[in-house]
Amino acid sequence: MKTSYLQNNWSSWRLIAICLFSAAIITGCGSGGGFDSTAGVGTGGTGTLAKTVSGTVADGYLVNATVFLDRNGNYQLDAGEPSTTTDLNGTYKLNVDPADIGKHPIVALIIKDVTIDKDTNQKVLNSYVLSMPKENVSGSVSDNFISPISSQLRELMETGRYTTVLQAADALRTQMGLPAGTDITANYIVSNHTVMHYDAQNMATLMGNQMGHVMGMDGSSIIVDVNLYRTMMGTIYTNMSTVCAPDNHTEMTDLSDTMTTTLSHMH
Repeated sequence: MKTSYLQNNWSSWRLIAICLFSAAIITGCGSGGGFDSTAGVGTGGTGTLAKTVSGTVADGYLVNATVFLDRNGNYQLDAGEPSTTTDLNGTYKLNVDPADIGKHPIVALIIKDVTIDKDTNQKVLNSYVLSMPKENVSGSVSDNFISPISSQLRELMETGRYTTVLQAADALRTQMGLPAGTDITANYIVSNHTVMHYDAQNMATLMGNQMGHVMGMDGSSIIVDVNLYRTMMGTIYTNMSTVCAPDNHTEMTDLSDTMTTTLSHMH
């Protein structure tokens, strides 16, 4: 489901691509086909060889998304944070200090008029933010998969109510109405899990509809209001039965309208 239920026309986002790619050139993210990053040998002055963390970004595979290790947990790319862009298959490789693996989440910025969704082969209509919990970041697996579902899992861990990711994953799986044993961290495109793919598409649509409330610009930098972002994600989680229901166009529109009202009153 790729149709935006609310149309956000924010022309400033057309400038973001220039800003991000300029920053990438300055910091060394540039010419490696989306696989070079700012972190290399000796990151942090340790003299330690960088470790490669690789994965994929999707609701459908997302091309030209900006991916980075979010060292300070503010959902925005800051100076010194290893970063890269996804390639034509939505994949990324980050070179990070081994000491950082498992300590910080990975965040993906999906950028209006820049990022392409392979589900439609079109540029996304609205920007939004995806992430994965730090506890799941690994340098020894081939796919650190980032999606709207992994983003929900990260937010559950941020609440402090769960001791382990497994506990949070069980809660999210139940909330989504998925069968016991479903691996919600798996790449649902590879496994052809059409239900999870559909759910992720709906979550991404709702997140994109709220772009104007949770994301903005500070000069040439993207900023994210963490409080509003987490309120948005919590609302999606609470209403997961609506998000995951089939033939839910009207209900999704109503939910999106409600979220817009709530977030606008929090400014």
